[in-house]
Amino acid sequence: MAQTERIERLITAESGECCAADVEERLETLQEYRTSVADGHATDLEALRTLGNDTRYEIVRLLAAAGRELCVCEINPVVEVSDSAISHALSDLRDAGLVTRRKDGTWRYYEATDRAKALLAALDETRGEQ
Repeated sequence: MAQTERIERLITAESGECCAADVEERLETLQEYRTSVADGHATDLEALRTLGNDTRYEIVRLLAAAGRELCVCEINPVVEVSDSAISHALSDLRDAGLVTRRKDGTWRYYEATDRAKALLAALDETRGEQ
């Protein structure tokens, strides 16, 4: 097995020696890492995919910068796409857990969630790192 041979070489390079038990222990540890992140995998990917669209990203940035709920009528004149594109983007953002929606009669208000704010903050803090 080429995969385990490479791990064996890595462990040998790190510690000077390696046996089958060392390889097995390393593989078990790696599997535990994988299992620990698998629970939120689909939700995380959906959030990242949703932010990968210019319109949705711009709307989330706008909502986060506002720091309060914004009515759709406040978003429309600022985000330069059609009303239907904004509506679709807001729906996608809500489905991904990145915005909340509150109805008040005929008005719809949206606000960035803590998750969205945390993702944007992580992007801001790490921008330019390589």
